[in-house]
Amino acid sequence: MEKFTKLTGIAAPLPLINVDTDMIIPKQFLKTIKRSGLGVNLFDEMRYDDDGKEIPDFVLNKPAYRDAQILVSGENFGCGSSREHAPWALLDFGIRVVIAPSYADIFFNNCFKNGILPIVLPQEDVDKLMDDAARGANATVTVDLENQTISGPDGGTIEFDVDPFRKHCLLNGLDDIGLTLEKAASIDAFEKEASAARPWV
Repeated sequence: MEKFTKLTGIAAPLPLINVDTDMIIPKQFLKTIKRSGLGVNLFDEMRYDDDGKEIPDFVLNKPAYRDAQILVSGENFGCGSSREHAPWALLDFGIRVVIAPSYADIFFNNCFKNGILPIVLPQEDVDKLMDDAARGANATVTVDLENQTISGPDGGTIEFDVDPFRKHCLLNGLDDIGLTLEKAASIDAFEKEASAARPWV
């Protein structure tokens, strides 16, 4: 998993509440078990018309936001059915940070496991960042995980909370497999001792 330390990028405004996982990545794209290739279908039903042509008014189709790495949205983001494809699609598009007042628990946890930082902020702070994001490519936002701060284009800073363990994992690029491999020496020592004590196993 790619490490996350500090990110400066374009923030895209998506001022919707209850953005569910089927909106993020519709069910017809869940056939793959690969994490790559889903970005093109992120928000598919909002990005494309029935003929597969881009809908110009959708935020990620606008020139200013095609390279967005931060998404600012409304409360209860990631609700609906649990599908790990949702953070996979966001990450494949290029989104590394989602900022919202609240999230569905499973989606929230899946973000951390896939290298995305989901930030919870009070509504008034989300509104400020939504306003910043509305400026398009002229306004970049910096998210500093080490210092747990978000800096807007006008120099203002917002602090955010993050679980220390999850922060450690993101800073060091550790998914569940990476966490296990950190204990490789201890696991090898245990296996060697167990084999010596019970050679018949």
